[in-house]
Amino acid sequence: MRRIRPANVGLLSLPATLYFLLLFALPLGVLLAESLHDRSGWTLAHYARFFATAYNWSVIGRTLRVAVLCTLFCTILGYPAAFALARTRGLLQSALIAALLLPLSVSVIVKAFGWTVLLRGNGVINQALQAVGLTDAPLRLLFTEAGLLIGITNIFLPFMVLPLFSVVRQLDPRLTDAAATLGSTPLHAFLTVTLRLTLPGLIAGITLVFSLSIAAYVIPTLLIGDTYQTLPTMIATSFLYLQDPGKGSVAGVTLLVLSVATIITSAALSRRFTGRGR
Repeated sequence: MRRIRPANVGLLSLPATLYFLLLFALPLGVLLAESLHDRSGWTLAHYARFFATAYNWSVIGRTLRVAVLCTLFCTILGYPAAFALARTRGLLQSALIAALLLPLSVSVIVKAFGWTVLLRGNGVINQALQAVGLTDAPLRLLFTEAGLLIGITNIFLPFMVLPLFSVVRQLDPRLTDAAATLGSTPLHAFLTVTLRLTLPGLIAGITLVFSLSIAAYVIPTLLIGDTYQTLPTMIATSFLYLQDPGKGSVAGVTLLVLSVATIITSAALSRRFTGRGR
């Protein structure tokens, strides 16, 4: 069998490299150049104007808050779901995995529209709450941050469950039994045994969910409206309606920096807790 020469390996990677340059690096370069340029030439005026405005800082904080809360809720819901999925066998497990994967084949726009129906005053959620006696009148969920968090958590939950499931199913249940035999409480056994062994999946899930939720545009637009701005909606508003490419470009660069920082942090944590790179 002939060995592939290094030069041939480079040629094989050429299509992927061109794809990356044309559809990722080039648009980001244009965005960065737009944020550093105006009619007078190269300048940092767009950045100075953007970060000197208190409202823009509030938008950054709101974007981070939604992303952090979505990631937290996905983690809280994802662990039990991953364990339940890992403990099932055969046809039931296949059916549950299919149910988890099926929403990923549906457009985010369709899912967000579906949540606008569920969250409205006469929607299924309010009807269920009133039917069981938890509320006397419909709750205002649509066009609120609570409704946004409900919808965005549901939509991005599979991206937490799947990485966790991939590591949870490899755990030996006898480890927690051994910890209990040695006197550990269930909480202590989870923190010292289960959590540590599932950290790679948890870090991967956190990275996916946080990166997706911080960059979400369609979900906030449909579930809460234009009055509640995050960085993605601010970018769209600046370019499409305000005709302010400088502001939109700076907001885009800010969002990019936050996303890249998330990836770098997750990579560092992965090396730190899994021992990679030592």
